[in-house]
Amino acid sequence: MNKVLRENIIIAWRSIRGQMLRTSLTILIIAFGIMSLVGMLTAIDVLKQSINENFSFLGANTFSIKNRGMRIQFGRGGQKPKKHPEISYEEALRFKNEFNFPAIVSISANATATGVLKYGSKKTHPNIPVIGGDENYLQAAGYEIASGRNFTNEEVQSGSNVVIVGSEIKKNFFGVNSAIGESIWVGSKRYTIIGTLEEKGAGIGMGNDRLAIIPLNNLRMNYKNQKTSFAITVKCNSADILENAVGEATGTFRIIRNDKPGREDSFDIEKSDSLINELLGMTQYISMGSIVIALITLLGALIGLLNIMLVSVTERTREIGVRKAIGATRSSIANQFLIEAILICQLGGILGVLLGILIGNSMTAIIGGSFIVPWNWMILSVIVCFIVGVASGFYPAMKAAKLDPVESLRYE
Repeated sequence: MNKVLRENIIIAWRSIRGQMLRTSLTILIIAFGIMSLVGMLTAIDVLKQSINENFSFLGANTFSIKNRGMRIQFGRGGQKPKKHPEISYEEALRFKNEFNFPAIVSISANATATGVLKYGSKKTHPNIPVIGGDENYLQAAGYEIASGRNFTNEEVQSGSNVVIVGSEIKKNFFGVNSAIGESIWVGSKRYTIIGTLEEKGAGIGMGNDRLAIIPLNNLRMNYKNQKTSFAITVKCNSADILENAVGEATGTFRIIRNDKPGREDSFDIEKSDSLINELLGMTQYISMGSIVIALITLLGALIGLLNIMLVSVTERTREIGVRKAIGATRSSIANQFLIEAILICQLGGILGVLLGILIGNSMTAIIGGSFIVPWNWMILSVIVCFIVGVASGFYPAMKAAKLDPVESLRYE
């Protein structure tokens, strides 16, 4: 390191320690701005990671037919989902039988999102999704059996009291012991466990490991009401034929739903990859908001640091005169104050980055995922702090450099 630069850094550090209160407040303001920037952007990265992990199992070759789309809204923007008439079981079954395409077709419906499961004295909270599915549901929805087996066609048709449970329910009720063959209560009905699912992890409000799946006709017997709408999931043999499959499915289901030519579809088709893109697109608005908040905070820090540096120049006028009298040049005086401003900003930036990483990664405790070290946002923070330091220190540095040495030595 250059000897003059090292000396300037030492002098800057001494000056910072000499006005600790004012400097600490400025460092905290800068740290708050960087914390909001790094924290929000890190949290968004965690959210994106969770979205990709939670929806990637659906694959790029899957789409669903429902009576309403899953449109993501942010504030007043975006498009509200249209709610079409419910899809009846007869319509869904007819589509399954008439859709002649190399694909797997599954019919499912939500029984309740607030189910309660009981085993002996153990009982879950009333937040268990209970889903009715056919023999193809697990494969179409991307679930895998960890132990036991899937529904048979006979169990689906007869509506047998059998159930497949998520890994979290199995772990809470049975620990490391096998759950196969055990009986549990789902609501007011007793069911026999025939399978448990592989662990997926939870994220963005999805309890992938906290659910119970019952045969479709069992749902129709015990949970169906007038508002029940059945969903159709289609998993193509290849992603290359997805668009053709969507077109074929649209035409087939329009005929089933008696949609007249020229009128819009009375149903919604949602591709898995478009859902991911829609969720990821929502994070752009959050990113923009966090950047604006951080910039406003950093602007306040810039003004505060500029004020501190001007006060510092005034207080150290005599010191500047002494340094000039013994041979210090204008550039060395200017560099001293400029380095001091940059050093203050970098200290605030380091504190802000550390706090931002901790706050941003706290999202993992809520939505799942792994700890992220946001190198790109850390580098950006260093650059931003450097720019703020130069911007706030330039004018005071020039003012100090232009002081007359004789007048400075007379200053009291």
